[in-house]
Amino acid sequence: MNLTILAASGRTGIALVRQALQRGHTVTALARDPGRVNLPDAAGLRLAAADVDDPASVAAVVESGSVVLSGLGTDRAGVLLAGAKAVVAAGPRRIIWLGAYGTGPSAEAAGEGADVLVRALGDRLGDKVAADTTVLAAGGTVFHAGRLVDGPVSPTRRTAALADAPPFDLSATISRETVAAAMLDEAEAPRFAGAVAVPLAG
Repeated sequence: MNLTILAASGRTGIALVRQALQRGHTVTALARDPGRVNLPDAAGLRLAAADVDDPASVAAVVESGSVVLSGLGTDRAGVLLAGAKAVVAAGPRRIIWLGAYGTGPSAEAAGEGADVLVRALGDRLGDKVAADTTVLAAGGTVFHAGRLVDGPVSPTRRTAALADAPPFDLSATISRETVAAAMLDEAEAPRFAGAVAVPLAG
């Protein structure tokens, strides 16, 4: 498949690029500074400069037949919605977006633990919810992941529909590699088009 990875220089983005190449896909890795995509040169990998604050730069490299996977994260409100709008406007075949469990559609399923996340996110919460809503309205899939950590892909990983997701456990973590694997599974065999999915370590 032709996959485009947004925010490819971030820790989740790097995991997406690495695993996509291992699975034999052609990857266009987008980053404000492509030189920060710290991976060995590989057949099937193309690096491209793009900034979500410049939608034209995104549209210039997103092909109509591609699947876009986003690992975009930020400490500044407004960036996620700008990214979602830029990707949707570029018109890819599908969008698979990384969000946060306990926000927007998953807040009720997450239970009381979501309140802690809401306080921690502050003004970024509305940005996350708006970005997710934009992607879902375009028929994309939004992965609501728990607290991300470094580590290998979980051998017991699974992806749950929002209706089957567990309450938010503040002590639970999930590796970025596990989340990346779940997002790539969705790219290869769509199950949650237009819906929120929850990646779980086990």
